[in-house]
Amino acid sequence: FMSFNDSIDRRGTHSTKWDLMEQLYDVSSDDGLAMWTADSDYATAPCVIDAVRRAADHGVFGYVAVHDDYLKAIQWWMRTRHNWEIDTSWVLTSQGLGNAIALSLDVWTDPDARVVIFTPVYHEFAIKINKTGRRVVECPLARDGDTYVLDLEDAQKRLDGSEKILIWCSPQNPSGRVWTADELRAVADFAARNDLLLVSDEIHHDLVYSGNKFVPMDVAAPDHRGRAVYLTAASKTFNIAGQRTGNMIIPDPDLRAAMKQRLNMLDYKPGSLGMRMIEAAYSPEGAKWVDAQIEHLEGNRKVFDAAINAIPGLWSMPLQATYLAWVDFSGTGMSFDEIASRIRDDAKIAVSAGPSFGTGGELFQRFNLATQRATVEDACARMQRAFSDLQ
Repeated sequence: FMSFNDSIDRRGTHSTKWDLMEQLYDVSSDDGLAMWTADSDYATAPCVIDAVRRAADHGVFGYVAVHDDYLKAIQWWMRTRHNWEIDTSWVLTSQGLGNAIALSLDVWTDPDARVVIFTPVYHEFAIKINKTGRRVVECPLARDGDTYVLDLEDAQKRLDGSEKILIWCSPQNPSGRVWTADELRAVADFAARNDLLLVSDEIHHDLVYSGNKFVPMDVAAPDHRGRAVYLTAASKTFNIAGQRTGNMIIPDPDLRAAMKQRLNMLDYKPGSLGMRMIEAAYSPEGAKWVDAQIEHLEGNRKVFDAAINAIPGLWSMPLQATYLAWVDFSGTGMSFDEIASRIRDDAKIAVSAGPSFGTGGELFQRFNLATQRATVEDACARMQRAFSDLQ
């Protein structure tokens, strides 16, 4: 493989992460570091690049139908990587998982519907709920030492009985928590008790660190298929998010028919290059590359955590999955604005602001570690300088 530490300059490529950094975060890409949006700074797997080359060499980019090779690759990946047996007929393709969440809200709720999320959680959940004219119902996770746990008793009190959907995040973004099968069953039971459609976003399922085991919601709670929609994608795993291709895996025929009808109505079909790339990624060669990537990320995580935790008042939660470090600044006694300005103006790093992840994120910041080791080391040195008065 190309090394995960080979430097690739993404500036000037219309990259959201690097080229919008100044506009969105007031951090110049000339001397700043982009550690916000969740994509990686290294090249994708060689097998994926080869597939694109073959397509380019062929030279014809005409209409392509959704085909068995693409669907069987998804099926193979879920079986071999996650012990999850899916039928290829369950798979519908969306334009990425943000689109899949918006489609789910559109198909299965009416405007003004109440939608449940467990916070702090991926900020796009609330953004999509608000954009579609629905209402966010926040159920905060409980902090338990180094991680988060469910508090379903508290969650129950926050519902009024009119809620329609629970959007769930597994593994959890931003905390990197890998839920146990028991916890997943408890969430599925909670959805059933409250007559909620369960939309489980499992996009980070491949990026799990040693000593932790990801369990798909459908494997943990197969008896809840009648009210569940499972969302997965190769986009984070293989750094191909720009292809905007995600899976909606829907075992229930009625739910699937409703989504299929909306996709047909919108005349939505996946792009041929996205399908080619996923077919190539979900392969033995792709699996080897993912294993190597996890090893690289483990190293990044260790370097980052050691440096951040050495700054008094800062604490990087130990990640079980994802490449997104969730850093608690509450021990500094500073306001969020002061924390944010030190990271932005002194360290010159663009990060995802904790409050955007909802209740529980007030004094946190999220850092993307899917980059070259040298960038992580640079970020650590910048953070230690920006908060040097605490040491």
